[in-house]
Amino acid sequence: MREALELLDAVHLNFSKEGLFVLNITLAFIMFGVALEIKPVHFKNVAMNPKSTIIGFFSQFFAMPFVTFILIILFGNFITPTIAMGMILVASCPGGNISNFMSSLAKANVALSVSLTAIATLSAVILTPLNFAIWGKLYLLVYNASEKHLLQPITIDPFEMFKTVFILLGVPLVLGMLFNNYFPKLTDKIVKPLKKLSILIFMALVVVMFMKNYEFFLKYIKFIFIIVLVHNIAALTTGYSIGSIFKRTVQDRRTLTIETGIQNSGLALVLLFNPDIFPQSVIVFNVEQPLEIGGMAFIAAWWGIWHIISGLTIASLWAKVPIDEKASIFYLLKKKKNRV
Repeated sequence: MREALELLDAVHLNFSKEGLFVLNITLAFIMFGVALEIKPVHFKNVAMNPKSTIIGFFSQFFAMPFVTFILIILFGNFITPTIAMGMILVASCPGGNISNFMSSLAKANVALSVSLTAIATLSAVILTPLNFAIWGKLYLLVYNASEKHLLQPITIDPFEMFKTVFILLGVPLVLGMLFNNYFPKLTDKIVKPLKKLSILIFMALVVVMFMKNYEFFLKYIKFIFIIVLVHNIAALTTGYSIGSIFKRTVQDRRTLTIETGIQNSGLALVLLFNPDIFPQSVIVFNVEQPLEIGGMAFIAAWWGIWHIISGLTIASLWAKVPIDEKASIFYLLKKKKNRV
């Protein structure tokens, strides 16, 4: 497995400058649509009942990166540094843009989901670059005890990363909230169609990327699938466990699970393909070499597909579980057994 992933690092996905531009526009459009649902009352709700929001914020930006760090240390002998850094990058991103829809489907606390989306998106401008820098550097310090030459190729410009996140998340978020404030009636009419359209556009973009790199995915997907599967299960479990530890309601626990397990991997892809953040080449031992981040790109790309599948699956299961019962798929298994 390790040998195959090392070959993957040198793979350059077929993704042009035009494709990056479309991805940037798509992500900004998605965040604008998300912002249309954010109202001052959500921040008021956070102020009035902050506990679940604080727990969700902690789960997303502190627990998730920490659990990811533990995972990559445990599986250090099986994965490459770029795979590990890709996992850290995804874990550093805020919640995915379809988490609100999934929370609604799962009979979770939708108001909490929207509030967490607002807080997480605003905070991501600072915390996404910060988390990637902190946990990435900590991993490299631990891992590179014997392979220090790998440190430089994965070093990025934190200012450029901050600037990109601010432009792609911060600006559309502010514009969307202003639009909502000044044109509330129009917002009510367009918000749902716009949200559905943004999700379809993003999914279509992921499919196009997949088709352009079909041969690479076919060759390496069996390895990437396992890594992302374990990572995503850990993320979902982290959200639910933290909600349980702090004795949140069933609805809140479902929301915390979804918000922690659904990551904005589209943002990770935008950052990866930005040459100002991850340059095309680096100097190693006074020799210019290409920057090999194929592993990071594959992790982020497959996350974009898989978290939709896993999120909709768990949301659909929870939709069948009465809210006053224990929020677990074991309820469904028990019910099926009793029928037999």
